[in-house]
Amino acid sequence: MATILVIEDDQFVRENIIELLEAEDFVAVGAENGSAGVVLAQAENPDLIICDVMMPELDGFGVLQELRSHEATATIPFIFLTAKADQIDRRQGMELGADDYLTKPFTRADILKAIATRLEKKALVERKPSKN
Repeated sequence: MATILVIEDDQFVRENIIELLEAEDFVAVGAENGSAGVVLAQAENPDLIICDVMMPELDGFGVLQELRSHEATATIPFIFLTAKADQIDRRQGMELGADDYLTKPFTRADILKAIATRLEKKALVERKPSKN
């Protein structure tokens, strides 16, 4: 059972995403801002992270930069889920190393497909023998 960290400052949205994930048999944990999300990601080592961009204390771009700079969290699949739909924002997120960028409003199918795709890719990479 995969563990997914949801970093979202809007409590209603965060709780709805967590509820959706738990209904799909994921273990879901939530953080109310970017700083708390970084701490939780380092403590929990989740299988995947869903993160808003616009948050107090540390925005989603900062969260991704921080997590990518540490070996333990550098390869965790990371999905932005945000209202920031501009191409510039999307490009910035992908250049920082995001694995996907979904915009609000989103459908249940959109988020579940993105999660399934990222977890499948992670599983393939983990199974692939290293070339030494």
